[in-house]
Amino acid sequence: MLTAAEYSDHHDRLLPEPSQIEQASTPRVLTILSAVLEKLVARNDRLADGLTVTPQLVGKSLNAFHGVRAPSISIPKYLERIYKYTNCSPSCLVVGFVYIDRLTHKHPDSLVVSLNVHRLLVTCVMVASKMMDDVHYNNAFYARVGGVSNAELNRLELELLFLLDFGVTVSSRVFESYCSHLEKEMLVNGNGTDQKIERGLMSKSIDEVTEISVEITESTCSPPQVLV
Repeated sequence: MLTAAEYSDHHDRLLPEPSQIEQASTPRVLTILSAVLEKLVARNDRLADGLTVTPQLVGKSLNAFHGVRAPSISIPKYLERIYKYTNCSPSCLVVGFVYIDRLTHKHPDSLVVSLNVHRLLVTCVMVASKMMDDVHYNNAFYARVGGVSNAELNRLELELLFLLDFGVTVSSRVFESYCSHLEKEMLVNGNGTDQKIERGLMSKSIDEVTEISVEITESTCSPPQVLV
């Protein structure tokens, strides 16, 4: 039998490093989708800056999702937060990306940029969870996780549905094609080895959600823990 000191030393050696735990619990789709969206937003931000002299060329379809300024939280951290606290399946992240892509095709003059990508993400993933997961959180919980008010997220959900003409169904064939597309994007851009997106559903425990905010109106007076 091990003594208390020997047990403690043995137990410590068996524990993985924190980075190993985090890496093991993070689905590959989150890493891949973050990289793809960061590249898209960086490109569109440059395009938007170039069109400031001719603002009439920029569409207004996504204006409801625009903030006054770009949130401070990065796209990877924001996606990680949504995944961690909402308990959505990895499939919801892919379907959320499908919705964003459909928006860009239906409204090609409107760009996904740093001013709107966070609100688009939380809204699209929330709607995807309602379509994909048997059990999901309500709008109020997603609003708390995403850092917006419940009333705003309700409005954004309706805005998204009308912009998509309520086309929120994603067939297995379309889902698979988007998974393949995201995987190829990672290979083409040299962002690692041949990474495969999880096709199945995953579940995990829920932590208590810490407060963040994407309330970026001019009247915001007390800064939250994380600005979005």
